[in-house]
Amino acid sequence: MDNELRQVLEGVREGRLTVDEAALKLRSEPFRDIGYAKVDLHRKTRQGAAEVIYGAGKTPEQIIGIAGVMAERGQGPILITRLGEEAAAAVAQAHPLDYHRDARVGIIGQLPPPGGLGTVVVATGGTSDIPVAEEAALTAQVLGNRVTRLYDVGVAGLHRTLAHLDEIMGASVIVAIAGMEGALASVIGGLADCPVIAVPTSVGYGASFQGLSALLSMLNSCASGVSVVNIDNGFGAGYLASMINHMDRKREG
Repeated sequence: MDNELRQVLEGVREGRLTVDEAALKLRSEPFRDIGYAKVDLHRKTRQGAAEVIYGAGKTPEQIIGIAGVMAERGQGPILITRLGEEAAAAVAQAHPLDYHRDARVGIIGQLPPPGGLGTVVVATGGTSDIPVAEEAALTAQVLGNRVTRLYDVGVAGLHRTLAHLDEIMGASVIVAIAGMEGALASVIGGLADCPVIAVPTSVGYGASFQGLSALLSMLNSCASGVSVVNIDNGFGAGYLASMINHMDRKREG
């Protein structure tokens, strides 16, 4: 159950809030219309995580405005994905921003302490896949997960993968990121006893078709327990990994 919702309910149980006060907190301003965006302020209550700002296609002023509303309502930490360097520099003038250039990710606010069932492992086939991997890893960290990074462990040198069997077999969920033929997901899927989220990347020569070859390979994986997100979608993989790693919250609720 979301911490914010739990705090309201515990406040009623302990007598710190009346039923009417609690109802007002849950009912008040589910979203704020700021003209160019309707900022969803109840998403954390519904889904356990605050709204994420997709930076591509937004002006710096729009990002600053959305982040300002979220910060005002305590919707932190705020994650901004696909944030270019120029936009990041402008946002940093208005909000304290931790910017990760390779991943094109900006974070406003402190990372929460890691929780969940265990560790999220983020593995890449090659060094060229690291920008997508960092988007996944940072997303998982913002959402309160312990993350282990295993970079450049692709099947072109299988001994590199096998050198990390302890981390692979000890994970609660694994994000396997690869371009080219995308074989890493099947290899890890055949070793791990946890869900594997495969992320095809647009890394590769012409016949990789900007990630389509890796996508099709991952969709056709013979390893059980492998699911696939869209090409270069590190954010989607990191978010899903967090949901899996926090399934204990469902049981607590």
